[in-house]
Amino acid sequence: MAVLTGGVSDKYELVVGLEIHAQLSTLSKAFSSDSAAFGAGPNEHVSPVSLGHPGTLPRINKKMVEYAVKMGLACNCSINLTNNFARKNYFYADLPKGFQTTQDQRPVCIGGYVTVKLADGSTKDIAIHHIHMEDDAGKSSHDQHDEFSLIDLNRAGVPLIEIVSQPDLRSAEEAGQFLTEVRRLLRYLEICDGNMEEGSMRCDANISVRLHGAAKYGNRCEVKNLNSIRNVQRAIEHEFARQVAIIEDGGHIDQNTLNFNADTGETSVLRSKEEANDYRYFPEPDLLPVQLSEGYLEQIRKQMPALPKELFAKYTTELGLSDYDAGVITADKAFATYYNEVIQHTNNYKSAANWLMGAVSSYINDNGLQIKDFPISPEALAGLIKLVDDGKVNNTVAAQKIFPEMLKGNSKTADQIAKELNLLISDDSSQLDEFIKAALAKFPDKVVEYQKGKKGVLGLFMGEIMKISKGKIDPKKTNQLLIKELESK
Repeated sequence: MAVLTGGVSDKYELVVGLEIHAQLSTLSKAFSSDSAAFGAGPNEHVSPVSLGHPGTLPRINKKMVEYAVKMGLACNCSINLTNNFARKNYFYADLPKGFQTTQDQRPVCIGGYVTVKLADGSTKDIAIHHIHMEDDAGKSSHDQHDEFSLIDLNRAGVPLIEIVSQPDLRSAEEAGQFLTEVRRLLRYLEICDGNMEEGSMRCDANISVRLHGAAKYGNRCEVKNLNSIRNVQRAIEHEFARQVAIIEDGGHIDQNTLNFNADTGETSVLRSKEEANDYRYFPEPDLLPVQLSEGYLEQIRKQMPALPKELFAKYTTELGLSDYDAGVITADKAFATYYNEVIQHTNNYKSAANWLMGAVSSYINDNGLQIKDFPISPEALAGLIKLVDDGKVNNTVAAQKIFPEMLKGNSKTADQIAKELNLLISDDSSQLDEFIKAALAKFPDKVVEYQKGKKGVLGLFMGEIMKISKGKIDPKKTNQLLIKELESK
């Protein structure tokens, strides 16, 4: 990989546009009733329609249209009320029809933007060029047979949307944040699982460079089928350095389609870049234009869930959470849903956030679970928060003794567990006085130090009182009484 000095790289501006392919979570394929489920045996989910046999006719999947419109609304796009399909002609061994059914002149969604947040705290609106619907190709395997490539057409015809950005991205960081936000929207809408490693979300990156201040874009290279956000960023960083080095050496950037090698972090030429006319687009004769209505759009708007941006604003303004807390909770829809259910049963929004980001996250991460598999219900967790808020147990006892018992899934409430284990804080003030006096008697030299101004020894006394009482104290009340006792000596 070319290594550039700061002075050389600073002369140039990176320009990137992304094409994100999202496999839609429909039950059937885009233009046939074949199952779109993942994981079947090779060529089990096929029919004459998806195999492209002569005389067969496609029929549009209504869910595909609905999901595309949802994504368009989430990305602030304008929705084309009349949109149509086209044939994109090219030869792949795993493209049984010999063409891809896609959209060209009139895609379903036009314009729009996605807002991303960058590491320095700033935000940027990344413009969307359009979103269109299309069907997927099959899958070729070249390493399972000594002589032949194997073709599995289960994926052929599975519905996709392609989200095409404007060339608005100026760094690998911006590209990574844009991809992250698009994936989060797909997951919130529940129209795609966003799993890049399994291929349900894939990305092509169009990358070029130009001198700072130049109006004209440089020749772009398209890096195909990047399968992780980190690999998108690595490919962008490599291409920026490669293209700048070529230009600095007096060379010319050829407009090629590139492959990215994740092992080496380098790109290589797959083929010369095709232009639109190479695909010989023409209107799909077997599908009528899709006619949508304002009433249909309004119906979909009503079905839309609260999106991350809306939840973030609610958490920070109405609930008083920090930007960091709100960002962590809204990063995953299932996590946010669990939080929303917890706060139906408690008004201590900050404590609920702390439990989710602390003990709950640690447990599900350590055990390889998802929040939906977490054994404590939102209502039960709220009960534990209430127990602390009511002063019946302290945070330490709640986290170290009650929470582990609740994880066993025995359906007992936090209050029941606290009573059974004799963990409730005693209201007997004389007993608390005894704990304090016992702790002070154990460390008479530290009492003297406190009286000489060394206030840090309070922690030692509190620790000893916690030990003697087995945690059954109110730390705030105990701390006040401890100071009163020390200052009376």
